[in-house]
Amino acid sequence: MVQLVLQHALKEWSIAVDALTQGRTILLFRKGGIREVGQQFIVPHQRVWLYPTYEHQKPHLLKPQWAAKVMPVDSGRYPTQVTLLAWAEISHVWTVKTLDKIEALLPFHIWNEQFVTERFCWKPSQPLHILLLRVHCLAIPIQIDWQSVYGGCRSWLTFEAPLDETPSTPALDKQTWATTVQQIHEQIATLTSSELLQANEII
Repeated sequence: MVQLVLQHALKEWSIAVDALTQGRTILLFRKGGIREVGQQFIVPHQRVWLYPTYEHQKPHLLKPQWAAKVMPVDSGRYPTQVTLLAWAEISHVWTVKTLDKIEALLPFHIWNEQFVTERFCWKPSQPLHILLLRVHCLAIPIQIDWQSVYGGCRSWLTFEAPLDETPSTPALDKQTWATTVQQIHEQIATLTSSELLQANEII
């Protein structure tokens, strides 16, 4: 078991966090939120909490088995508390500037073709980022109070103070994770325009 103290978090749809903690995916697509610093996506931290969001989950952009699990909430409605189930190490980041062959990654994530196309085409001057995560599930979930500074369309949060240490275990065993990484890497390597940001380049 691993024990770690972290102060930063990556925001992601709750359904995606569930898939990550269940070992059903290790992959995320990002272009950043409206309130990103500099109006573009960067990866400023390698190890982060996974912070689930509910407001903007869209079932029609998910594969059917995941769409059925989404509980829609009204816009502007926030929980009084948020449950952290896991932290993640961002092991690989690719920037992709063309849509060519990204459909080959469909077996590796929970979203459908429409999501991939829309995410890629939003902010067309900016590349799509593909993140691979090594997820660690908490033995005991952490409850934190929701604060207004956690809202809005942003990818990263900084908590007021690091959260207490808590034991955790990997969502996937080392061999399964490595095999999945290799499969994804082989697919991304066929893209006509991609760039890999090594983990040691992440702050």
